[in-house]
Amino acid sequence: MSPVTPLISDEDVLAATRRWLENAVIGLNLCPFAKSVYVKNQVRLVVSHAKHLDGFLEDLDRELELLKSTPAEEVDTTLLIHPSLFPDFLVFNDFLDIADQVLAEHELEGVVQIAPFHPAFSFEGEAEDDMSHYTNRSPYPTLHLLREDSLARAIASYGDTDVIYQRNIVQLRELGHDAWVRLLSAVPK
Repeated sequence: MSPVTPLISDEDVLAATRRWLENAVIGLNLCPFAKSVYVKNQVRLVVSHAKHLDGFLEDLDRELELLKSTPAEEVDTTLLIHPSLFPDFLVFNDFLDIADQVLAEHELEGVVQIAPFHPAFSFEGEAEDDMSHYTNRSPYPTLHLLREDSLARAIASYGDTDVIYQRNIVQLRELGHDAWVRLLSAVPK
């Protein structure tokens, strides 16, 4: 008999994602653009219940259409989360090509971009245990749907964004794995 995967409630998925956003992404300033939209409640968190890839693509279709038809002041960005469909990072990574095709089908290339996050995210060429991977590690496989014009405005006001990624790697390496685990289990302030 194969082991049964325990059901994860939407509340648990959303709570873990909010802890990650508040404690790591915003708390560590991994993304200096996240706080302003988060505190204005312009970040939409959606848990997919799709049983297969086709269902997840339908969820992606719906979320892209919602972004297309909703003013940024209401929903600036969306995190589409699936707690169980993509346990393998390489499968998830390969799926990103399909997600980009979906963008094209919706005529949203240059309008929305998709940033991937996964619990086992891994950059090619880095040691398996290197903390650099944690810049893109989230509690559950997540597609971050970003409006390009919002991102462009944030980048224009920030200045040199090339330093963000390098600063994040240094910061996460200094933080270390044990502190990262504690950070994601801590209740946000």
